[in-house]
Amino acid sequence: MSDTLRLGIAGLGTVGVGVLRIIRQQAALLEARTGRKISVSAVSARTRDRDRGVSLKGYDWEDDPVTLATRDDVDVFVELMGGSDGPAKAATEAALKAGKHVVTANKAMLAIHGQALAELAEAQGLSLRYEAAVAGGIPVVKTLLEGLAGNGITRVMGVMNGSCNYILTRMESAGQTYQDIFAEADALGYLEADPQLDVGGIDAAHKLAILSSIAFGAQVDFHGIQLEGIERVTIEDIRAAADMGYKIKLLGVAQKTGRGLEQRMQPCLVPDSSPLGQLDGGTNMVVLEGDAVGQIVLRGAGAGEGPTASAVMADVCDIARGVWLPVFGQPATTLVQAKSAQSKTPAPYYLRMALVDKPGALAKIATVLGEAGVSINRMRQYEHDAASAPVLIVTHRTIPADLERAIAAMDGTGVMAGAPVALRIEEV
Repeated sequence: MSDTLRLGIAGLGTVGVGVLRIIRQQAALLEARTGRKISVSAVSARTRDRDRGVSLKGYDWEDDPVTLATRDDVDVFVELMGGSDGPAKAATEAALKAGKHVVTANKAMLAIHGQALAELAEAQGLSLRYEAAVAGGIPVVKTLLEGLAGNGITRVMGVMNGSCNYILTRMESAGQTYQDIFAEADALGYLEADPQLDVGGIDAAHKLAILSSIAFGAQVDFHGIQLEGIERVTIEDIRAAADMGYKIKLLGVAQKTGRGLEQRMQPCLVPDSSPLGQLDGGTNMVVLEGDAVGQIVLRGAGAGEGPTASAVMADVCDIARGVWLPVFGQPATTLVQAKSAQSKTPAPYYLRMALVDKPGALAKIATVLGEAGVSINRMRQYEHDAASAPVLIVTHRTIPADLERAIAAMDGTGVMAGAPVALRIEEV
């Protein structure tokens, strides 16, 4: 083992610059904790002359990340470019084939190609580490791989996109619409270049797919996630949920059932007194439940230069120490191709609807719900105009299919003034 661990870093955006800063500022500490010096041999990015606020003097430059990944003086290829395919995937594969360890923050690449990359890395006896790909600075991957290795995981749940959490909590605090706060978040730089990755739930779903694989010994299955973003959540929903003791979160949930692996990323209501309900702003939170440990809660910054670079360096340090683990916690060839299961887990639901203001309207809705086997727990009516009356209902626990059947039947009652909104209430 060489005295120095030599890195090649591809991608010099916020995270890449953060990694360079840590290596420079914490050189002595890193050596003390790993027993080796950590240095950077070369870097690569799309633009060479951009002012990044950090000097690149002393590092070789490569225009092609694949060339960087295969250099003789690179022991670890650090992939911080992003994107599920293209240069990131090509350079990662090239690095592994050339005998280089890989550290990546690329959740999209792992969510789509994680199984193949894991098999390639493990066949070579190499590390493929990705703590920074999930929940920024929160060490959730290490917690699942190591801290909870003796547990059968029963459920993974969390708020995994800080931009969505910012929008939802800001809507409540400012009393403004989704469209207003979306524009504010975009102006502040909180959203991806393609905002749909954030508000459509795609970014968070990539992370959930990765955690599901570790937790349940399954091949990564991003396409098996039941996915819904936050675009249809209104300020009326935010206010009504708060009035009834709930907060709305874009919540990822994965659990193994007798029908297969259930994975959901969708807006849900959670009790406002719960840890998830109290999570404000751009912070992330992951809740892990194991048969031995019970429930543990991890909370912290889900993005940003410092937190994400910190996670990258945690992986680099493990490689420097000679720590090797299977990519997803057990040999990739033993990961099962889990059957994707649509949610049939019973839960209470929040229903918001506008009814035509005429006698018997509410009775018709109650009848439809009862005929579908959906029981009403709580109901509230609010001030209404001449055209319609807003009604909120919280159901008792019911299976999604029964609720869907009831909603479909509502259209035939003649009392609906618009399409109802149904949001699951997650029991935490």
